[in-house]
Amino acid sequence: MSAIDFPAVSEARPGISLAEPGDYFALLKPRVMSLVVLTAATGLLAAPGSMNPVLAFVSLLAIALGAGASGALNMWYDRDIDRIMTRTAKRPIPSGRVAPENALSFGLALSVFSVLLLGLVANWFAAGFLAFTIAFYAVFYTMWLKRSTAQNIVIGGAAGSFPPMVAWAAVTGGVSWEGFVLFLIIFLWTPPHFWALALFKMKDYGAAGIPMLPNVAGERSTRRHVFAYSLILAPIGVLPTLMGFASPAYGVLAAALGLNFLRLAYGVLRMPDGDATMAPAKKLFAFSIVYLFALFAWLLVEGLLVHGWAAHVA
Repeated sequence: MSAIDFPAVSEARPGISLAEPGDYFALLKPRVMSLVVLTAATGLLAAPGSMNPVLAFVSLLAIALGAGASGALNMWYDRDIDRIMTRTAKRPIPSGRVAPENALSFGLALSVFSVLLLGLVANWFAAGFLAFTIAFYAVFYTMWLKRSTAQNIVIGGAAGSFPPMVAWAAVTGGVSWEGFVLFLIIFLWTPPHFWALALFKMKDYGAAGIPMLPNVAGERSTRRHVFAYSLILAPIGVLPTLMGFASPAYGVLAAALGLNFLRLAYGVLRMPDGDATMAPAKKLFAFSIVYLFALFAWLLVEGLLVHGWAAHVA
C-alpha cells in the first residue's frame, strides 16, 4: 500500500448499522477534543481585543467540532491499522459498529459545518485557519506522514498545536507571537509525549507497519530524542511569563513542571535497552498529560480571574 492509497473497505455488513450515538461521539476522539477545548479556550482569553460571550462560546464549539471532524476522518482512513493495534481495535469502525462510508460522510459534513460556523460567528481568516488545520491532520498527516516517515509525530503534531492560534485569530482576525508561543508549547510537547507511548507500544506499531521512531531508529535513538525535545520544551513553557501575558505564578509552575518533565525524560534516557517494564517511559507519558493540562488550565484560570471573562469578552 502506498502512503496515499485508501485502505480496503471494512468488513461491516452493508445496509446494517449497529451504531449508537455514543459510537459517533467516539469518532470525534473526545479525549483529544478535551485538550483542544482547553487550549483553544486559553487562546480566546489570552488574545487582546473583545468578543461577545455567546460568539466566543460558539467559536470554541466550532473549533472543537473541527478537531472532532479531523478525528473522524483519521479513524475512517486508519481503519485497516486500527484493527491490528490493541489500543485501537475497539474503535467504532474496526469493531464493526460504524460503517466506513458513514464515518467518512460524518467527518466531511462536520468539517464543512465547523468551518462555516466559525466564519459566520468570528471571521473568515480564523475559518480558513481551521480548514487548513483539518486538512493538515486528515490529509497531510493521516494519509501521508503517518505511514511514510519516522518524523510523522514531529511534523504532524503541528495540527494538534494550531487550536490556540485559531482561537486567537477568532478574536483578533490574525496571529501574533503570543499565540505562536502557545502553539510552540504544544508542538514541542508532542514528540516526547508520543515517543514515550511508542516505546511501550512498539509491537503494536510494528505489527501495523507504522514507522514510529522506536521501530525505525531503535530504542536508544528514541530515548535521546525524547530527552532533547524535553530540554527545549522546559524553558519554552516559561515564555508566557517572560513575554508578559502570564503571571509570575504561572512561570513558577511552568518551571517546576518543566524540571520534573526533564527528570522523567532523563529516566527514559537512562533506560537499559530492552527494558521489559518500560516503567520510565510510562511515567513520562502519564506526566506529560498532566504537564500540558496544568499549564493551559492555569493560563485559562488567569484569563478568567485576573482579566475577567466579562471584561475580556464584553
